[in-house]
Amino acid sequence: MTTQEKNREEMFSLEALFSSIIKIKNGVAKKRLIFDQGAVGGIASKWVILFLISLPIMLYAGIFNPIIFNMLGIAQAIIFFVVFLSMVMIMVFAIIFINNSKVTRKIMPTWEQSFKDIDLKLALASAGTPYKEFLKHYAKAVQDGLTGEALEKRLQENFAQMESENQTLVDAIKRGKR
Repeated sequence: MTTQEKNREEMFSLEALFSSIIKIKNGVAKKRLIFDQGAVGGIASKWVILFLISLPIMLYAGIFNPIIFNMLGIAQAIIFFVVFLSMVMIMVFAIIFINNSKVTRKIMPTWEQSFKDIDLKLALASAGTPYKEFLKHYAKAVQDGLTGEALEKRLQENFAQMESENQTLVDAIKRGKR
């Protein structure tokens, strides 16, 4: 199977693409902290969050259960808990990074097919890019009930508008890519 055939098989709808990286609540679109693989055929973000929350609880139960606690004593148990909790925090950041990278790689062929001149990372950045208003435009398009090709067309128009409003920044980014 060639790379092009594999990419064709992994195409998702724009709605699935956006629901994996953006959530809309009360008409306001926000980038997800933990991207949702559920929309693109993976593990839903609620299960990842549940796992991440359970890690410190399992650590506490493992160290402060009567058998281990009696073997360690209070001082060593607290030291072990703090040390292992720092390891758990590192693991949490690694899991979030891996999850978000996996989702980004999965949705990239669909993004590039629909918006080939727009960098997804620039569109999702909160400031300092020509597309900083992208989430507002997306929320407005969803409120208007647009889906499929109508959504894609509206967002392409919005990207063109944002680029024209921030032409200096677009030119600087293009010069920096050379």
